[in-house]
Amino acid sequence: MGLKIAVLASGGGSNLQALLDAWRTQQFRNAEIVVVGSDKPQAGALKRAGALQIPTLALEWSKFSNAIAFNQEMALRLAEYNVDVVCLAGYMRILTPEFVRKFPQRILNIHPALLPAFGGKGMYGHHVHEAVLKSGAKFSGCTVHYVDEGTDTGPIILQATVPVLDQDTADTLAERVLIEEHRLYPRAVALYCENRLRIVGKRVHIVEKA
Repeated sequence: MGLKIAVLASGGGSNLQALLDAWRTQQFRNAEIVVVGSDKPQAGALKRAGALQIPTLALEWSKFSNAIAFNQEMALRLAEYNVDVVCLAGYMRILTPEFVRKFPQRILNIHPALLPAFGGKGMYGHHVHEAVLKSGAKFSGCTVHYVDEGTDTGPIILQATVPVLDQDTADTLAERVLIEEHRLYPRAVALYCENRLRIVGKRVHIVEKA
């Protein structure tokens, strides 16, 4: 049996779609997306999964007393699918340390900036692109990284850059970054599934195919 992948998403699921497309075209060697979960029962990501008859999991944040209780339940529900790796794809809930410890070096995330810049608390969605524009940076991009107990602090797997244009708004910059996200995330997940990633200190080494 191959690796069992869970994808967690809060929004429309365009990065989820990129992963689904890669999986359906067999870019993930010996792996299967077995469940798509969300903190929002009406998330478009769940509809994308349902259209392909992939099991879905929706936990409504407001029905839990705190983040610890919510994350405990999410981890328990993922365990029912014997999940090997968790891919965050526009998932807006910060994972608790307890959740991360249940999946050590087995959680991947896509971030819409070049970490370690423009990461951390409050740096998500358009907030990131607005901060990039305000900073005067000439380049932005996206990062796929391992999730550790910090916020956007895990070892970096892959990055892609885009230029920041003089006429850019947060919307136009986001559009160009998203194109790279859709290309980069499936590639990183494929490398993980091929067991080609090695964490050495804070760096991730990519080994050649056997």
